[in-house]
Amino acid sequence: MLETFRRAFQIKDIRRRLGYTFLMLIVIRLGSQLPTPGVNASYIQEFFAQNTGEAFNLFNAFTGGSFEQMSIFALSITPYITSSIIMQLLTIAIPKLEEMQKEGAEGRKKIAAITRYLTVGLALIESTAMAVGFGRQGFLVKYNFVNAAIVVLTFTAGSAFLMWIGERITEKGVGNGISIVLVINIISRVPSDMATLFSQFVTVEGKNNASRLLAALIIIAIILALVVLVVILQGGERRIAVQYSQKVVGRKTLGGQSSNIPLKVNTAGVIPIIFASSLMQFPVVIAGFLGKGNGTGIGSEILRGMSQSNWCNPQNIKYSWGLVVYIILTVFFAYFYTSITFNPLEIANNMKKSGGFIPGIRPGKPTVEYLTKILNYVIFIGACGLVIIQFFPIFFNGVFGARVSFGGTSLIIIVSVILETMKQIESQMLVRNYKGFLNS
Repeated sequence: MLETFRRAFQIKDIRRRLGYTFLMLIVIRLGSQLPTPGVNASYIQEFFAQNTGEAFNLFNAFTGGSFEQMSIFALSITPYITSSIIMQLLTIAIPKLEEMQKEGAEGRKKIAAITRYLTVGLALIESTAMAVGFGRQGFLVKYNFVNAAIVVLTFTAGSAFLMWIGERITEKGVGNGISIVLVINIISRVPSDMATLFSQFVTVEGKNNASRLLAALIIIAIILALVVLVVILQGGERRIAVQYSQKVVGRKTLGGQSSNIPLKVNTAGVIPIIFASSLMQFPVVIAGFLGKGNGTGIGSEILRGMSQSNWCNPQNIKYSWGLVVYIILTVFFAYFYTSITFNPLEIANNMKKSGGFIPGIRPGKPTVEYLTKILNYVIFIGACGLVIIQFFPIFFNGVFGARVSFGGTSLIIIVSVILETMKQIESQMLVRNYKGFLNS
């Protein structure tokens, strides 16, 4: 990786793109420190102190701590992520959007424009709900129309500005801009989380040096093991061999080559974890903002079971039923999301039209059944990998009380974006270093 960066800085165009990306990241981090006018930041800080859980920690990590500080980038690019997921689902459900996507570059531009409008709309709704719904509870210094309007416009503009920065990074920088914005926010929380871990388990008064060293080594080993597992999960794929029959057109012989269909082990990426976490934590978040969930009724017991802060806790092991539900939801959404993004029937038909076939499998229905069988097997392995990566942070949070904002979801996002960005840098270097047969 370091060698790739060293060679990249030797190429003027790539060096300029890396510099542009770095400057945009500085702008993002500076904006994350600017407070929103009229907001009582201590209200949210007290709320975070009283309500812990993966939903709050994950959202705060996605915003780089901006949500906890109530800066102008408090919503970050979460409205864009939500709108992108919604558009992906709608593209499958609405035939017109599906046709638009198949139109090529022009169709993708139209879908991107709709996604932008949807992002601004979601940011407007979220900021309005926060300003109006929680303004009377101390969220605003003075609850009136002017302060509420300022907060709504500031949050919406901040989210739209981050979306614009992400698109500019994609156009003039390196990598996927939106993903890089998300990753820099998550990484910005890692130093403070690591300091929290070491102060909680390593630099504790009363421990001897050997115990401190052992605790530090265990923390580093667990993090490295999770990173390695994420790398393996993101890079693993099952390749299905495909053979194309020869065709004679005039004096030319076409086809006859061998190819393959690459099926990624983690086909759905981090989407199943986000869906499962959102579904489990949404009632907990709403109850927390409304000041509910601390009672003794059956509703409060259910909310405690749905909160990840209570899972794997030896003192309240009964609430770990929520972890079982969470694992089932993760596996379900892994199958669900892959089923709407990967269509074995369509692939089999395209192979048949191109004269391709899987060796040993007849074209048509047998090919569809074979692809479905392999796909289900690969999805299950990927879902198990996601569950393992997400389980260990939850386990250590519950058993040892380690409270950090990053977990398995954050690790998957960081590693996958870094690997994808490095691939793009290497591909750009390859294009610029390739002289071609005319110069040979």
